[in-house]
Amino acid sequence: MRYVSFRRPDGTPSFGRIEGETIVELATDAAPSLKAALTDGSLSGLADGASYAAADVVLLPVIPDPAKILCVGLNYAEHVRETGREQKAHPAIFVRYADSLIADGQPMVKPAVTERFDYEGELALVIGKPAHKVAAADAWDYVAGYAAFNDGSARDWQRHNIQFTPGKTFPGTGGFGPALVTPDEIDDLAALHVQTRLNGELVQDQPVSDMIWDIPTVIEYVTAFTPLSPGDVIATGTPGGVGDKRTPPLYMKAGDKVEVTIGTIGTLSNRIIDEQ
Repeated sequence: MRYVSFRRPDGTPSFGRIEGETIVELATDAAPSLKAALTDGSLSGLADGASYAAADVVLLPVIPDPAKILCVGLNYAEHVRETGREQKAHPAIFVRYADSLIADGQPMVKPAVTERFDYEGELALVIGKPAHKVAAADAWDYVAGYAAFNDGSARDWQRHNIQFTPGKTFPGTGGFGPALVTPDEIDDLAALHVQTRLNGELVQDQPVSDMIWDIPTVIEYVTAFTPLSPGDVIATGTPGGVGDKRTPPLYMKAGDKVEVTIGTIGTLSNRIIDEQ
């Protein structure tokens, strides 16, 4: 299945199942959002509601209001090498906030305080049930599905000190979509490539199998220190090829189009605008 969060033509937030160019609404009074349906376990049993043409609704981030967004830094060896950093024994983890998220098709906002606004295409996963102290061997059971993610980064703010968060969570900088794709839709997740294109140019391209810490390891590590709830998001890290490490550097600017494609999971597409 492929699930999307969206606004109806009247502006009301909702969610549903996407089938080609049609969205079948699934929201109910008891489960008004995708996160609520994951939380109460009702998602697979919801009855079909109204149908909308995809062109008539406005997509929202896959989960518009996750309680926790955890991001893995330096999870591809090529990216570790290009940054000149030392590979550590454990993942680097930082956070984003929900108000940093934007949907497929929405503008990605370049913060006014930076000229070093960079792309980071990533595979994101959504947690499907309460997860705390999960063993790696059991981790797949906690994944509701996957989406593309763009961890838009203000590189100068990221490096004000040794932690990343200030450069990683400006409002409107985190692309997340277009849909939550359930695991049964994907034949071989590890073989899918995380690809980023800037104005049509391929700038990142590595398979998920190149991750240093695979998804079960990441889930085990994260849930060892914080409980996760249905709808929480983990962005699993970006491949090599970021703009900040190119010669000359390649940063995003107003008018640019950035796309993150992950095989059958789909393409997340956003235009860059300047902060007003």
